[in-house]
Amino acid sequence: VLPASIHELYMARGRGEVPFTFTVPAINLRVLSFDAARAVFRQAKKMDAAAFIFEIARSEIGYSAQRPPEYATNILAAAIAEGYRGPLFIQGDHFQVSAKRYAADSEAELGALKDLTREAIAAGFFNIDVDTSTLVDISKPSVPEQQKLNVELSAMFSAFIRALEPNGVTISIGGEIGEVGGKNSTEEELRAYLDGYLAALASRAPGAPGLSKISIQTGTSHGGVVLPDGTIAKVSVDFDTLRDLSRVARSAYGLAGTVQHGASTLPEDAFGKFMEYEATEVHLATNFMNMFYDRIPDSLRKEMYVWLDANSAAERKPDMTDEQFYYKTRKNALGAFKPQMYALPASVKEELVLAWEDQFARLFKAFGLAGTRQAVEKYVKPVAVKPNLKNYLGEAAGDEQVDDLAD
Repeated sequence: VLPASIHELYMARGRGEVPFTFTVPAINLRVLSFDAARAVFRQAKKMDAAAFIFEIARSEIGYSAQRPPEYATNILAAAIAEGYRGPLFIQGDHFQVSAKRYAADSEAELGALKDLTREAIAAGFFNIDVDTSTLVDISKPSVPEQQKLNVELSAMFSAFIRALEPNGVTISIGGEIGEVGGKNSTEEELRAYLDGYLAALASRAPGAPGLSKISIQTGTSHGGVVLPDGTIAKVSVDFDTLRDLSRVARSAYGLAGTVQHGASTLPEDAFGKFMEYEATEVHLATNFMNMFYDRIPDSLRKEMYVWLDANSAAERKPDMTDEQFYYKTRKNALGAFKPQMYALPASVKEELVLAWEDQFARLFKAFGLAGTRQAVEKYVKPVAVKPNLKNYLGEAAGDEQVDDLAD
């Protein structure tokens, strides 16, 4: 089992060599990552699947208290425990610039993201989604001007990543043109971003490989939209935009295609459409955490909600019901209650793992993952990169302010 980059598989799709018979799920594990990853590997082995990614966002690293070395260790240990073999894709999701902190001190904010990127690559994160879309300025008169800072910083971070790559590894880098939850992306925005990015990267790092995929906005919101009774509003995804921009990204720029964020809380009948509409990658996070909260003992859930009353009160809006408040904020309690999660009875963990495995079975089927090991092994040739033990023995990291970052 070796950490690997999905770059070459995605480039092959961009060349038309890998047909749209599958969409790659990128799975964010915020809680009990070792146990949840075991559920993924169990299902993958049954289906001979290998085209899937484990990821964690900058925001999640903060509130779930999982630094990159810990997250990677959990995933690799789970693979070993389940006897899984082959390339393993671990990704930094939404390595995002905070617009608020960038405005206050751009150098410090970019430095913090560079430090995180360095730490992640050292831990075996050979797939990084650079997200500077928070700095798109729609007040500017033209689309290229709106995307200018996003373009420049995407290219800067790409060059930074390329300089840190271990020998034999081409890290898969993703870019983003529209913040999730904003208006739907357009072809004009896609072209303005990619044209600008390619020119900026060529001047910063001549000859360096560029992006392998691009994240766009098609109507979803991270975590779903919560109704007053605590249920999730039905969201419509603009699948035509996903397909049309995917085709432009492939035909004009050689990328694998488009990426859909914020998808785990969509109705189950939506998942099969991602492959049909040529989405290259789909990001899934919130529902796996929801399944955890649904199955833990009432006493622990109540304890976590009491903690939220005290520690997340600032996020409660006047018109929020309790259901909306707890649903929106309960991710914040994950890091504080890690010891209690690890100490859950084996029976509770086993019930969780079985539920997760059942969910992964449905998702993997909808995404066409059966038999994808063949395509992965054809294009992905992982190299052994010796880890540096000191990266795993540092002091516990301090908390980072992540409340304005995407998941």
